[in-house]
Amino acid sequence: MKSYLIALLRHGTSEGEAEGRYIGHTDAQLTAEGRAQLRALREEYGYPAAQAVLISPLRRCRETAEILYPGQNTIALAGLQECYFGEFENKTAEELQNEPLFPRWLAGETGVTPPFGEEAGAFQARICTAFLSAVDGLIKTGTTRAAFITHGGVVMALLAAFGLPEAPMHEWLTPGGCGYLLRVTPSLWMRGRKCEVIAPLPQEPAEESPEAAALWKEREAAEFL
Repeated sequence: MKSYLIALLRHGTSEGEAEGRYIGHTDAQLTAEGRAQLRALREEYGYPAAQAVLISPLRRCRETAEILYPGQNTIALAGLQECYFGEFENKTAEELQNEPLFPRWLAGETGVTPPFGEEAGAFQARICTAFLSAVDGLIKTGTTRAAFITHGGVVMALLAAFGLPEAPMHEWLTPGGCGYLLRVTPSLWMRGRKCEVIAPLPQEPAEESPEAAALWKEREAAEFL
């Protein structure tokens, strides 16, 4: 049965992130160090080939795609943007220390949202809708290799919602430029809206799981490389 491989990746280190700022919708660019790190990861390890590269429209994701997948066209999906932090946006913990809601929000208290920010349920619904639509599109068009370049919070929330093995968000914490290789099997996807997490990314070819290595070999021999 045909399966679909998705590289789900977090963008490189951005300016606001390096300063400890909450930069959900803030359109920060990558730092010089973040760019250098992405180039080093690409040269040392490499990233899976992709027929389609889908990104959050924010600058740090677009710049990451230009480094990891140079010369390839990208498809920007607004639904893949990071959570909007409202009045906490682009501020550090130190700048927010006198905000009454901040410690409660930081502790993950249910129902606590930054003033004028995006509520957790709305964020989850937005990104899940975008991912569902995108994966259905890959299956419909027969696009068997894709890369999604998005944000840390999005990666964690998507894997908590759709990933197998199942794990809570915090267990999917991902460094900049890293992520996971997902396998989507149409029967499992249509039945339970789940995809298998089969390997971390990037990864040295010699360290790939046997299952991941076999999938790459199958795809390369079939039609793509």
